[in-house]
Amino acid sequence: MIYCPTGFSPNLLLDVQNVWCWSFMQQAIEAGTLTAVVAGVVGYFVVLRRSAFTAHAFSEIGFAGAAWAVLYNIQPIVGLLLGSNLGGVAIALLGPRAKNRDTQIGIVLAFSLGLGLLFLSLYTTGYSTQTYAILFGEITGVSTGQVLETVGASAAILVGMGLIYRPLLFSSLDEDVAEAKGMPMLPLGIAFMVLVAVAVSFAVQVTGVLLIFSLMVTPAATALYLAKKPSRAIVASVVIALAATWLGLFLAFYTPYPVSFYITGEVFAFYLFVRFVYARFGWEKAPTSTLLRRPRDLSG
Repeated sequence: MIYCPTGFSPNLLLDVQNVWCWSFMQQAIEAGTLTAVVAGVVGYFVVLRRSAFTAHAFSEIGFAGAAWAVLYNIQPIVGLLLGSNLGGVAIALLGPRAKNRDTQIGIVLAFSLGLGLLFLSLYTTGYSTQTYAILFGEITGVSTGQVLETVGASAAILVGMGLIYRPLLFSSLDEDVAEAKGMPMLPLGIAFMVLVAVAVSFAVQVTGVLLIFSLMVTPAATALYLAKKPSRAIVASVVIALAATWLGLFLAFYTPYPVSFYITGEVFAFYLFVRFVYARFGWEKAPTSTLLRRPRDLSG
């Protein structure tokens, strides 16, 4: 039997090896890595399209679905996916233009929160550990099966983002111009909403419903201050999300505090640092309108 110590030591390399020694930490790192990559990629377009509220809404809409699933003894991820996808399609249909969706999101969100409250009130045995994990994240409890589910979902999301990358990038710049050029705005919007909904559903495993901004929005918002080219900004967003997830897992392993606390604190602190450096030295952030170029010029 392999001995896996848990105490922190001055030897950082040994401490990292100790973290990897435990199977539940291996699964947490694997799921966290996949989730961070997807959140970094999808989150870039969420921020670029000024749809941060959408990501937050999806997490709470998905919570209603998860609460329903827990009530009927179904895997919460099934309810999360069902709820967030139905909410995403509803939002896209009610508000086909991204910049005018706040009202539609608020309407769907309010209805979903009411449903979630109803399902929780019907759960007669009280708030389960599953409900707590949905709200605040419980990545160290991820099973091997959930890791495999995350692999499949992450691959599907990244392939989907690759297929719609160029038209999505163009429409994110100027919906009026994109629509005038005959781009299928409604199908594109629905496709993107579905991808965001799936990404949010799996990110909930790491940060929980109430902390979804930490991986889906903050790294991407920070990346926009660090890079002008879309490809570089996406890479920066992914790197920030990965670093926060890995460091959060490492710190949580050696302390009694939750992973989600560290992840949210790290990305927020780095965002403030980037904003401070930007303000202090006068670095010029590329305006959203210059982050994109015409479709024929989108080389990276």
